[in-house]
Amino acid sequence: MEIILALSIGALAGSGVWLMLRSRTYQVLIGLSLLSYAVNLFIFSMGRVRTGAPPILKPGVPETLANYTDPVPQALVLTAIVITFAMTALFLVVLLAARGLARNDHVDGRES
Repeated sequence: MEIILALSIGALAGSGVWLMLRSRTYQVLIGLSLLSYAVNLFIFSMGRVRTGAPPILKPGVPETLANYTDPVPQALVLTAIVITFAMTALFLVVLLAARGLARNDHVDGRES
């Protein structure tokens, strides 16, 4: 399970960086989204991938993180998803306005 998670984080990060280096603005937007997904998965995996662990403290079980799921990475990822959605919407509006003014969709504003 961990190797699949690590490979998917690497693939998302690599694809995101590759797309961010492209000259078209829409590709930069998709690359930024892929990179943010990779970072979200990385933060989520830092909380240790556990299945079947209770998220809430139960009586009789020792109160250590070895017995419970850590809620902090989940809260950080949820916050990052909301911020990424707002950033993507703003970037898309700026992208469309710049495309209308420059009459093309290149990052530097000129055909190459």
